[in-house]
Amino acid sequence: MLGAISATDLVKTRPGFGQTIVPCPGSVLASPVPASYDPDPDYFFHWYRDSAIVIDALRVARIEGLVGDVAAERLAEFVEFTLSLDRMDRDGLSGLARFRADVAPDFLRYVRDAAEIGRRAADWVRAETRVNPDATPDFTRWDRPQADGVALRAIALLRWWGETDAGLHGGMRAVIEADLAFTLARSAEPSFDIWEEELGHHYYTYLVQSEALELGAAWFAGLDRRKEAQACAAGASELATRLERFWDAGLGFIRSRQGVADGSDRKALDAANLLAVIHAGRASGPHSVLDPRVQASLAAFETLFEAEYAINRDRPAGRGPALGRYAGDTYYSGGAYYFSTLGAAEFYYRLAVALSDGAELPAAPENACFRARLPAGRDRRSSAAAALRRGDAILHTVRAFTPACGALSEQFDQTTGEQTSAKHLTWSYAAFVTAAAARSAATGRLRA
Repeated sequence: MLGAISATDLVKTRPGFGQTIVPCPGSVLASPVPASYDPDPDYFFHWYRDSAIVIDALRVARIEGLVGDVAAERLAEFVEFTLSLDRMDRDGLSGLARFRADVAPDFLRYVRDAAEIGRRAADWVRAETRVNPDATPDFTRWDRPQADGVALRAIALLRWWGETDAGLHGGMRAVIEADLAFTLARSAEPSFDIWEEELGHHYYTYLVQSEALELGAAWFAGLDRRKEAQACAAGASELATRLERFWDAGLGFIRSRQGVADGSDRKALDAANLLAVIHAGRASGPHSVLDPRVQASLAAFETLFEAEYAINRDRPAGRGPALGRYAGDTYYSGGAYYFSTLGAAEFYYRLAVALSDGAELPAAPENACFRARLPAGRDRRSSAAAALRRGDAILHTVRAFTPACGALSEQFDQTTGEQTSAKHLTWSYAAFVTAAAARSAATGRLRA
């Protein structure tokens, strides 16, 4: 994971686009492996969402003692890199003209045209999905606008705030304030989902936006900025109301999206919902690991992939299901994703922590299937132990499909279990770090 942050020693060429990319300090590569869809995808970009997840995992790794002072150094570089994005050429048309002049004729169809660039709003930088790691715009045709990454970045920096020196607070404050302002301004607008496939209103986006604004409200209050605190609190409350509309009692799970062009239910059940709960990180209440509707959704999600994936059928005792994104996924192998599967393990570890800390496993009609998968024990402690075992079973599956060298790609094939898609996906390593930390917390509670 560290090798993808501030990877200034790497160089990526895109001959068709006339580009030579050298990452700046503070950029976070989605994958540090230079690829060109040959056959692996080109992930040599700084995605807002992925980078925020990785920077938050870096904080967790520091707490766990896995990294030392380098974590704070990389955070400082990340903040400066983010600030540099705000200094991009806000006209963009001149930059596009220069870019197009170097693009091979066969590649021009992959480049945004001047009309599209000209429609960009004043806050276009934050509405992007990704940028080049050398702090230049991504002029290729890629689905945008997207709003979840900015909210996640605010969450990550707000979590880092109390663990950083005051000397870094100026830059952090500038990023946090701008990210929260963008989130408030754009929360009602449609955006693309985390897979960058569908424009609409998404559970994942709403939940991380709501969490960012709740944390922002508390942060502004601590700075005695009441007006901003009230605005964030009101925005979070509005998003909380919208989130309630995603529960579908007829289907028995939380829908992943609303208002998309494809009105079918094929993608209604989506890993994005599980990841939303993990990334928002709420300890209790609605949309936390203790929410019966969230638990029902996870049970339905596991059931889907237990039936869909060959590697989940007749699996050895003690192994949980490998999990993908949604039914009928065709991206590369359409297989299991390490971060989806690790996300489920982390869910159970966090549930074990909550139960160990005194919460009750809710008994509601909505989560009956979930409780059947996780039989309640005689008391909270035995219920927590059951949740820990369930997390371990899923982690055993990740271990079974991880090579001895420990490399984590984006996917592992649903039939063969072989790794596919992007090699060394940085998000996969981040997901492992946070799942392992959640397991450490759970086992620590149960040993106490």
